[in-house]
Amino acid sequence: MKTFTLPGTDIVAPNVVLGLMRIAEKSDDEVRELVRAGRDAGIDFVDHADIYGPSLHACERRYAEAMQLSSSERAATTIQTKCGIVPAAGMFDFSYEHIIASVNGSLEALQTDYIDILLLHRPDILVEPEEVARAFDELESAGKVRAFGVSNQTPAQIDLLRKHVRQPIVANQLQLSITHAPILAQGVAVNMLAEDQAVVRDGGGIVEYCRLHDITIQAWSPFQAGFFTGVFLGAPEYAELNAVIDRLAAAYDVPPIAIATAWITRHPANMQVVLGTTTPDRVTGAAQGSELPLTRQEWYELFRAAGHLLP
Repeated sequence: MKTFTLPGTDIVAPNVVLGLMRIAEKSDDEVRELVRAGRDAGIDFVDHADIYGPSLHACERRYAEAMQLSSSERAATTIQTKCGIVPAAGMFDFSYEHIIASVNGSLEALQTDYIDILLLHRPDILVEPEEVARAFDELESAGKVRAFGVSNQTPAQIDLLRKHVRQPIVANQLQLSITHAPILAQGVAVNMLAEDQAVVRDGGGIVEYCRLHDITIQAWSPFQAGFFTGVFLGAPEYAELNAVIDRLAAAYDVPPIAIATAWITRHPANMQVVLGTTTPDRVTGAAQGSELPLTRQEWYELFRAAGHLLP
């Protein structure tokens, strides 16, 4: 498992992360088996959010109840969670009060004294960055949060926060897979009239922006074909792509899911892949893509087979 020191922190992180948004209905044994599969593969970084599960903090609580981490196990685990989405009210909320209340709820649910990384979950269009800064300062000074980041935010939205927030923004969680790759595909189709791929959807150069500012991109839904439309692995509508994936998987002697992981980890931005599966074998297979050295030619072959234009 490839690891690196997350820029802006002293956290040594793997480039594959275990996402736990689907564990609410899992038994203690199932949760432990899933986490153990990750640990055995070198994944000691878990990703949560306050809204994951059928009720507020449900998945965070299920994880803590199942794992019952000792102090040494907690110290050896990087726990990331998110706040800012309020489904019951149909809104986003980055107010001081909401951030503080959410983090306190996460701490209680996770049965821990601190969160390693807190992400603002999607952009709040009504954000008042001074309130975010106040919340971050309080959480940091109280030892409740070690580092801060965002998710699904544009360069300008991050810049607005950075104008007021004293702490570095260390991560931006963005949807990315071989088939759902506008943040990469737009960059090779710049200024091409009538080509949908040329449309800027990320505020302009979010990948390059994150590289310039030492913000780690965390790729969520790495195997989804689109926005929760199903996985592309094995899907008949992606026959050409799967033929390439299967050929490369055979050549590297890994499962196909490892090739899908490696397509992201091969990018020089040093991205993290956030797994969403609850199947231990898939975690094990995906982790094999952590250090798989896809060539430049193989990376672009997958890019083209996924239907992206290469002018």
